[in-house]
Amino acid sequence: MKILLWHVHGSWTNAFVRGGHEYLIPGPPRGNGLLGRDWPAAREVDLSGAGSPGSDADVAVLQRPEEVGWVPGGIPVVYLEHNTPHHPNQPHPLKDWPGTIVHVTHFNDLMWDCGTTRTVVVEHGVVDPGPLYTGDLARAGVVVNEPVRRGRVVGTDLLPRFAEVVPLDVFGMKTEQLGEMGRGDHPLDVLHPELARRRAYLHPVRWTSLGLSLVEAMHLGMPVVALACTEVVRAVPPEAGVVSTDVDELVRGLADLVADPALAREKGKQAREFALAHYGLDAFLRAWDRLLTGVCG
Repeated sequence: MKILLWHVHGSWTNAFVRGGHEYLIPGPPRGNGLLGRDWPAAREVDLSGAGSPGSDADVAVLQRPEEVGWVPGGIPVVYLEHNTPHHPNQPHPLKDWPGTIVHVTHFNDLMWDCGTTRTVVVEHGVVDPGPLYTGDLARAGVVVNEPVRRGRVVGTDLLPRFAEVVPLDVFGMKTEQLGEMGRGDHPLDVLHPELARRRAYLHPVRWTSLGLSLVEAMHLGMPVVALACTEVVRAVPPEAGVVSTDVDELVRGLADLVADPALAREKGKQAREFALAHYGLDAFLRAWDRLLTGVCG
């Protein structure tokens, strides 16, 4: 198939374009293009004029409401919703739409009010970075973008409580604003080996869709300490670390993991096995193939 797809979420797209199809990525002025990514099956197209290279796509995967008006006529579409609503009564922008909304988690499907619109869930898949975990640094790693701006949503206010017992290294966009714990933004091939040197992974997020960085950390073989919010209770089994809404319990759990390398390694092994079984790339791509084949008829 030729699949028209906007480059909106880099990590998700990095998995999706491994499916053996041809991926048409709109560039400016109606898209971001490839942004330098090495995706051999993808090519940048211009949608600004009639008869553009994207007009012969077999199907389009939309991710923002404005993209509905940018798809050349006659191309079947599905709408991929990455985000969690602000509250359970929030209507989806495509509520009562005669199409299909694809949610990335069961929690999001539960919480969005989509009305009569058909919804399906295709859970995340991750390109396996390999079992890179060493845990040789008695520190905890965190990955979050713009932690100062996003504040309580991503648990930025909780970081000092964890930092009292374990040194934290926070990676991601604009993490330098956190001071000495901020480590900045890095490409995945740099981030993953660095993250894997930390003894444990901390996920202090209160309210967001399931972060791919959490799933990637589990693939690395890292034990996890996470708030039991949104989809985390499905994504992190008890044997992979500590999951709770009791922050004191999480603080103690993180301290225990960092103090006990053998315990951390065993829980990290369980985390990797679970992630491979539930968020593997092959199952993700097969699910999308079934969905898009059905939409294309």
